[in-house]
Amino acid sequence: MRKSATAGNAAGGGRLDLIGVPFDGMGRAPGQAGAPQALRAAGLPAALGSDVVMEPDLVLPDPVPQRAAGSGLLNERALLQMTGALYRRVRASLSAGRFPFVYGADCAVLLAAVPALRDVAGQAGLVFVDGHEDATPMDLSPSGEAANMEIALLLGLTGERAPQPLRRRLPALASGAIAMLGPRDHLFRQAANIPTVADRVWLRPAGEVSADPAGYARMAIEHVVARAPRWWLHIDLDVLARSEFAACGAPGEVTLAGGLTWRQLAQIGTSAMQSGGCSGWSLAIYNPDLDPDRGAARRIVEFVAEVAPFGNR
Repeated sequence: MRKSATAGNAAGGGRLDLIGVPFDGMGRAPGQAGAPQALRAAGLPAALGSDVVMEPDLVLPDPVPQRAAGSGLLNERALLQMTGALYRRVRASLSAGRFPFVYGADCAVLLAAVPALRDVAGQAGLVFVDGHEDATPMDLSPSGEAANMEIALLLGLTGERAPQPLRRRLPALASGAIAMLGPRDHLFRQAANIPTVADRVWLRPAGEVSADPAGYARMAIEHVVARAPRWWLHIDLDVLARSEFAACGAPGEVTLAGGLTWRQLAQIGTSAMQSGGCSGWSLAIYNPDLDPDRGAARRIVEFVAEVAPFGNR
């Protein structure tokens, strides 16, 4: 069996755990909750090679597209069950010396993955590749979607209103242990009066990153490793230009201008996977409802096969 070089550097060697998360933070049915099944049907397991543990998808309650009265979080019951179950799954995988690959859902998966890595390794780093900063304070969130505020929660910049099951694992990330690549949401934040975290964390916007994706990825990893030798890679597919990938968000949703190409994103991912310390990977924000012919699903699988050091290439 072929072992992951990345997992070997991070956790003493081990197999890849493929963990599907059928969760939609907006409470749609299925929306992003359909992503794990669609990606498997498009060939994801085969793209990752033979040394794979196919974990069952998380089992979650039906979505409720309403905000909770106390916290203001959207689809709160499913969110709390998802983060609790995923935390346990990722922690068990890391403790066993394996490399968890979390696919489906949205950026709220980081509320489980980063605390799990912190609790196994003692501290956690994060290389965050996303079109948004995702650092909205809870009291400024226009939607209540956890995937717009997970970075602020992980850093402890917000969270007073968060339910206890989330609060007890937060904060989980030091400001010096995160690097952001690809944000381009400045107009959205200005319109909603949401402050940037560019003055608190290492951040390079999409316009800069597109000039040298691999080089910026290496710089991001060097920054994170100086504070946290073991780190998590998160890729939100909305970092891509809409002309490259349109199966994210909701129908009619206002989209961000600009963005990366698949080639540029692959250069970032490859640089990250070839660097030491990467302990797990999450890939999020694919909505099969916007992909009727499953062309986007097949393109995601091609990307994973190209980037992953444990894939069939």
